[in-house]
Amino acid sequence: MRLIQYLEEGQPRAALVESDDAVRPIRLAGGTYALARLAIASGQSLSAVIEMHLDDELVDYQQLIDECRLLPPLTHADPAHCLVTGTGLTHLGSADIRSAMHAKAQADESELTDSMRMFKLGVEGGKPAAGEAGAQPEWFYKGDGDCVAAPEAPIPVPAFAEDAGEEPELAGLYVIGDDGRPWRVGYAIGNEFSDHVTERFNYLWLAHSKLRHCSFGPELLIGELPEHLEGTSRIVRDGKTLWEKPFLTGEVNMAHSLTNLEHHHFKYPGFRRPGDVHVHFFGTATLSFADGIQTCNGDCFEIALPAFGRPLRNPLSFEYGVIDMPVHSL
Repeated sequence: MRLIQYLEEGQPRAALVESDDAVRPIRLAGGTYALARLAIASGQSLSAVIEMHLDDELVDYQQLIDECRLLPPLTHADPAHCLVTGTGLTHLGSADIRSAMHAKAQADESELTDSMRMFKLGVEGGKPAAGEAGAQPEWFYKGDGDCVAAPEAPIPVPAFAEDAGEEPELAGLYVIGDDGRPWRVGYAIGNEFSDHVTERFNYLWLAHSKLRHCSFGPELLIGELPEHLEGTSRIVRDGKTLWEKPFLTGEVNMAHSLTNLEHHHFKYPGFRRPGDVHVHFFGTATLSFADGIQTCNGDCFEIALPAFGRPLRNPLSFEYGVIDMPVHSL
C-alpha cells in the first residue's frame, strides 16, 4: 500500500495510489498526519484506517504533478515540529566498494581514518540480536520541515554552497504518540542532498554540509520494507541524461539494521516529543560527486526504486548573492 499527499483547497489531502495514473483520495482532514494520529489513538493499523475513509472517486495523478500540487507524503502543520535527521556510513555499497572497504578494515587500527573506524563499527556490531542495542552510527541534523522540498519542486542551493549533490537513499517517516512512543508511518525514497566539497575539505565540516534542503516521496510505502532494493539515480541536464548509476539499499545491503538506526535516534528524549514528525534518512553508497560530476542550475535529480512507485524528481535552483544578515545587539 502506498500513499501520496497533495494540496486540495490549500490543505493537505492524503490519497491511496491505485496505479501510475490514478490515486483515490482519503476523506479525512489533515492528510497523512491525521491518519497516523487516528490509527495511534484508536489502536488500529494504518491500513485499516485508510480503508475506512477511502473516497469513491479517482484523481488523475499526472494532473496533480502538472498543477504543482504534490506535497511530501508526510508533513506537520507547523514545520518546527518536523525534525529532519539522518545517518551516514551505513551501506556496504556495490561489491567492488564493499570489497575495498573490507580490505581497508583489515588494516592496523592506527592506520584507519575516523570514517573507516565508524564503518568498521557498523560492520562488526550494527545488526544486534533482537532487543539489544548495537553499534552507534554516525548521526547528523538537517533542519526542520522548512528544509523539505516537495517532490517535483526545485531544491534551493544557497549562494555560499560549494557543491550541490544528490544522495539517493531511504527515509523513515515517523509520528510521536501522546505517550512519547515513536510510530513508524512508512518509508519513502529520499534525496538527502549535501555539499560534498565542504564535507571533503574537512570532515569536521560535515555538520555544515548537511544544512541544506532535501526531498522525499512522492509516495509513502506502508508495511514491511523489502530487505533488498535496487534503484537508479540519475541527473538530467537539458533533457538528456548527464549521469546515471544503479544503487542498492535495504537491510541486506547495509551494515546496520533499521531497528538499530531507529534505536540510536529515538533513545534521546528530545526526539520523543508528543505530536512531532520525524524524517530520518538511512544513508547511501552512490554519489555522482564520486564520479566527478558538478551540478548546475536547472539540473534535475531523478531517484527511482520500483517498489516505491513513481520516482522522486527535483530540479536544482541556484541562489545568487550572499545575504548580509548581521546580528544586532538589544
